[in-house]
Amino acid sequence: MEFYLAIFLFGLSAGITPGPNNIMLMASGMNFGIKSSIPHVLGVCIGFPLMVILVGLGFSIIFELYPILHEVIKVLGLVYLLYLSWLIASASPDKLENERSKPFSFFQAALFQWVNPKAWVMATGAISAFTTLAADIHWQVFTIAGIFFFAAIISSSSWLVFGKGIKRLLQSSQQQRLFNISMALLLVASVLPVVKQLYLQYLA
Repeated sequence: MEFYLAIFLFGLSAGITPGPNNIMLMASGMNFGIKSSIPHVLGVCIGFPLMVILVGLGFSIIFELYPILHEVIKVLGLVYLLYLSWLIASASPDKLENERSKPFSFFQAALFQWVNPKAWVMATGAISAFTTLAADIHWQVFTIAGIFFFAAIISSSSWLVFGKGIKRLLQSSQQQRLFNISMALLLVASVLPVVKQLYLQYLA
């Protein structure tokens, strides 16, 4: 029981802190509402545990054999996150209300986990910390992924509801625009440690 509780507390504490997923969920709640953002939430809650399973059962071996592949994914993820930041910052409330503007779909949110630096840290950290060679690795990995699913529901839903609540406070288009710019800046700030690590590793 202590083992399961430890994993849950790890998943909840790591998942509920600000990161790309939560920042985008809060922005989605404010701009699109809860109902329209449910596929986004489900994509995170299912996509991340699936990532944990794949990393725990095989992808880690591939990255050990071809470390450059992990670096490529990391750089592509940074570029994509910066692009999303620009979209959020440049989108006015009027534009977001247009029919052509939509929140993340289930598959977009699920695939986003693979370019999310925080998701990589959480997945690899959990596999490293909570698995042991003394027990069945498959059971351990699926257990971790299952517990992360419930932790993700709590954290993702909280940020989405928080974003929806903020919209009631931000009545004017200018205030909502400032909120979107703030979310974009937070999204950029969330990946600065990765940028620093890449700089020190390859350019310093």
